[in-house]
Amino acid sequence: MAFPPPPALLTRTLHAAELATHPSDALLRVYAWMQLARTGDNRILDLFRQGLIRGTVTGGQGNEGLIVPLALLADKANDVISFTHRGFGGHLVWSGHLCDHLNQYFANAASPTKAREGNIHHGDPAARSLPMISHLGAMLSNVAGATDSQRRLGRPAVGFAFFGDGGSSTGDIHETLNLASLLSLPVLFVIENNRYAYSTPVAEQFVAGTELWRRAAGYGMEGFALDATADVAATARTLAAAIEKVRTTSRPMLIEAHTLRLRGHAAYDTGDYLQPGESDGFFARDPLPKCRAQLAAALGTARLDAVDAELSAFLEACVKTSLATPRPAGDIAALERDLFAPPAAPLPWVPSLGSDRSSLSTAPTPLNSAQALNLAHRKILTERPESLVLGQDIGTYGGAFKVTDGLLADFGRPRVFNTPLAESACTGYAVGLALNGHRPIEEFQFSDFVTEAATQITLNAATYHFRSGAAVPVVFRLPTGGGLTFGSFHSQELDSFLLAMPGLKALYPSTPQDAFNALLAAYEDNNPVLLFEHKALYRRGKAPVSWDPDYRAVWTPRQLRTGDFATFVTYGDMVALAEEAADYFAAEYEKSFDLFDLRALSPLNLAAIDASLARTGRLVVLHEGRRTHGFGAELVARLTETHFSALQAAPLRLASLDLPVPFAPELEQAFRPTKEKIIDRIAAWIG
Repeated sequence: MAFPPPPALLTRTLHAAELATHPSDALLRVYAWMQLARTGDNRILDLFRQGLIRGTVTGGQGNEGLIVPLALLADKANDVISFTHRGFGGHLVWSGHLCDHLNQYFANAASPTKAREGNIHHGDPAARSLPMISHLGAMLSNVAGATDSQRRLGRPAVGFAFFGDGGSSTGDIHETLNLASLLSLPVLFVIENNRYAYSTPVAEQFVAGTELWRRAAGYGMEGFALDATADVAATARTLAAAIEKVRTTSRPMLIEAHTLRLRGHAAYDTGDYLQPGESDGFFARDPLPKCRAQLAAALGTARLDAVDAELSAFLEACVKTSLATPRPAGDIAALERDLFAPPAAPLPWVPSLGSDRSSLSTAPTPLNSAQALNLAHRKILTERPESLVLGQDIGTYGGAFKVTDGLLADFGRPRVFNTPLAESACTGYAVGLALNGHRPIEEFQFSDFVTEAATQITLNAATYHFRSGAAVPVVFRLPTGGGLTFGSFHSQELDSFLLAMPGLKALYPSTPQDAFNALLAAYEDNNPVLLFEHKALYRRGKAPVSWDPDYRAVWTPRQLRTGDFATFVTYGDMVALAEEAADYFAAEYEKSFDLFDLRALSPLNLAAIDASLARTGRLVVLHEGRRTHGFGAELVARLTETHFSALQAAPLRLASLDLPVPFAPELEQAFRPTKEKIIDRIAAWIG
C-alpha cells in the first residue's frame, strides 16, 4: 500500500550554521517536526482509547523541544542512537515514514518489528537506530559499542544515549559512563529529566539539591544542564555545539536536559500522585506553543496555520493508510525461523592451525584445551580484521586461565584489551560492536559472573534478530564447571539458566580439537554464541589437534561408543567419566552403550541420538549441572516424548545435587557426579 507523500517542509537535516544564517527557516523546520510529533502522539493516544491500539502507549508530549532538534542535528548517515519511550519525534526524524511508525503501534502486518514488539519498542538497526528494551540503562552500552565500531571503521560517528532521571540510578548507566570515558568514546549521554520516574518524584530518588549532570566529573567527562523547555532555538544551538565538540574531541559528554512529561507515564497513568496545580505548571512550560509564538512573530500566524493544516492532513492520511493495513498472520513457522539469523557461509580460513599460507602442514600438534583455544584466537585475530578480544585481565596477564596469553603482545591493545569490572556494560558494548559489523569475543573471568550481564545476553543480544532482523555475531567465552574446589561463585554450570531464554546458541567442547573447532564455528556464526569451557579440561593432558575442514561438525553430537543396550548422552567434563563408565559396563556386565558427546547445546541436533534411542529403547543422561531444572531434563523430555511407548525402562538422569556448589574437596565430590556414583546408579537402574 502506497504511503501518503510527506509535506516538503519535513526534511530530516538541520545544519548548525542554519541556526545563525537562516534562523526562521531553521526554526520552522524544527517546529514542523515538533508539531507532527505532538499531534501524532495525541492521535495515537486517541486511537488507543478507541481500542484500535493494543497494550498501552507512552508519549513524548513535552519532550519534543529536546528530541527533535537533536535528531535533526545528528548525522543520520554515521551516528548511532537509541531513543527512549519519550522519543517519538526522534524516530520520525531519524528514518522511516510516519506510516511505518504508526504500523508499529497498530502491530499490523507492515510493522517494522513484524508485530513482535509493542508501541515504541522499535528502531532501525540498519540505520544505527537501536531498538530499546524496557531495561533502559541496558541500551547505553549498545550505543557505546556501535559508536566505537563506527569509529574503528573510520567513520566520524557520535553516539546518542538517552535515559531518564529514574534510569540514572541504575548500575548499567554508571558502568557505561565509566567505560565510555575510559575508552574515550564519542557518546553524548542525555538525561531526560522530567522529574518523575513513573510516579516517583526526584525528591524520592535523590538527595535534595542533587544535580545529575555534576556526576560527569566523577567519570572525567564534561557535563552541563540544559533547560529544553524555554527556547527551542537556544536549545538547538546548545545541542549543535555539544555534538560538534563530542565529534571533534572523541570524548563523551553528559547533558542533564530538563524537560517535560505532559501526560502520565503511559496511557493508563491517572497522574493522581501530582500535587494540586502541578500539571498546570507543566503546561505553562510547554516548549511547543513558545516556539509557535516566536515563529508567529517572525512569519505570521497564517503561515503557521497553513503548516499545521498540512501536517494534520498528512497525519490523518497516514492513520487511514495504517488502519487499512492487514493484521499479521499467525505464522508459527515464520516466528521460529526468525529466532536466529540465517546461517553464515564458512569463512575463508587458511587450511592450517596457524595462518602461514606458505606452511599448510596438516600434521597434528599435541595441545591441551587452553592451548587449542589460544591458537584459535590467534588464527581469528590474524585472518579476520573485524575480530576483537575483550574481557577482564585478558591483556598482559593473559586471562584468569591464561587462554589469551600473549595475544596483547602480538596483536596490540586496539584488538585485545582489558575491560573494567563491569560485566553488563562491557557485554552491552560487545553487543553494540557486533550490531555494527565487528565480531567480538568476550571472555568472562568465570561463567558465574555472567549473571551480572544476564540482561545484555538474554534480552538484548538474544532477541535482536527476532524483534528487529539485526544479526549479533558475538562469542561469549565462559570458563565453567566445578571439581577444582573454587566454591559456589566460581564453579557453577549455568547452561540451563541461560538457555531457558530463546535466541542463544551454545557449544560445550570436551576435547582440545573440539575446543579449537568450536571457537572457529562460534566466531563465524551470525548469532550470539555461548562457548562453555570447563575449567578442569583446560590442562587435563594433551591430544593431537590439526586443521579440520569439517570444523562445523562441532554443531552436531559425536558418537564415542557403539552399543545396543542403552543410549548414553553427556557433554563437557562428564564425557571422560561417561567413557570410563561405558567401558566398565561393557567389560563387567557385557552391556554396551551408544555413547554421545552432545557438543552443541543450542540449537539441539538430536537426529542421531533420536535414532539410537529408537533402537535401544533405554536412555541415560549425564550432566554436571544441578538435577532440578538442569539441562538433562530438557534432553529427557525431547528424546522420550516420541518414544515413550517403546521405552523399555524409565530414563535415568545423573546430575549434581540441588545445592550451591560446596567448597571443601570432600563436599564437592559428594555434590557432583563421579565415576563411582555413575556406575552405582546405572547398575541399580539395570537392576
